[in-house]
Amino acid sequence: MKVVLFCGGLGMRLRDYSESVPKPMINIGYRPVLWHVMKYYAHYGHKDFVLCLGYKGDTIKNYFLSYNECLSNDFILSNGGKEVQLLGSDIHDWKITFVDTGLTASIGERLKAVEKYVRGEEVFLANYSDGLTDAPLPKLLEHFTQRKKIASFLCVQPTQSFHLVSLDSDDTVSAVKHITRAGVWINGGYFAFRSEIFKHLNEGEELVVDLFPRLIEKRELIGYRYAGFWSCMDTLKDKQQLDDMYSRDQAPWMVWISRKKVQEVRSHQEGK
Repeated sequence: MKVVLFCGGLGMRLRDYSESVPKPMINIGYRPVLWHVMKYYAHYGHKDFVLCLGYKGDTIKNYFLSYNECLSNDFILSNGGKEVQLLGSDIHDWKITFVDTGLTASIGERLKAVEKYVRGEEVFLANYSDGLTDAPLPKLLEHFTQRKKIASFLCVQPTQSFHLVSLDSDDTVSAVKHITRAGVWINGGYFAFRSEIFKHLNEGEELVVDLFPRLIEKRELIGYRYAGFWSCMDTLKDKQQLDDMYSRDQAPWMVWISRKKVQEVRSHQEGK
C-alpha cells in the first residue's frame, strides 16, 4: 500500500532550523523526523513512499541519495576499510518517489499533484511528515476498510497546556477544563484514502478546509480515535520534548524496535 507524505511546508514556527533544512529533515536524535515517520510505516509493511516536495526539496533528495546505512546499523569493516559488510539495513527494500509539488502549494494541491503516482491503488495512505505516534496502524486500516468510506484519519487528544473555557450566554464562565480532559479530539494525520477521493478534490483546493466538509455532508469521512501517544513536531518546544524522550529511551513512536534495544541503538548511533 503506497504512502504519500507531505514534505513541502516552510515550517515557519521552527524557523531557526528550517532556514537551513526543511522541517521534515530536522533531527530527532540521530535521524530526521521524516525518517521516523517512514520507519513507522515500513514496520507495518508499507514501504512504497511518494514524497510531496516543496521548500528545500533538494535537501531531502540529497539525504536519501547519499544515505549511509552504516550510520544506523551494525557492520563489519575489513581489508583496510575497503570492504564493508552490513549486519542490518534500514531502507534497502524501500521505494521512494520524489515529486516536486510546488513551493507554496496546500496539502490538497500536493495530493492532487501526485494522483498519477497512486493510480491503481484502491486504498492508499497519506500523512504529514512531522507527526509521530504508536497507534496500531493495522487496526486503523481495519476500522477504515470495514466501514467502506472514502477517507479516514487518526483522531487524537491535544497535548498542549491549554484550558478549554465554556461560557454561558451572559459570558459567565460555566467551566474550565484542561484541554486534555475536555473530551476534545483533533486531526492527527495518518490518513487512509480510497482512490475515489480524487473525484471529489478539485484543482486548487485545500484538503481539510475545502474537501473534508463535502465528505462530511456525504457521511464519507470517519475518524479513528486513539488516546495513546501522539505528538507533532510543530514548534521548538515540541522538538525539545521529543529529543528529551529519545534521550531517555522513552520513544514510543519507535514501534520497529523493542524498548530494550532503544538504548543499544542510540548508544551505537552516538558512538558511545
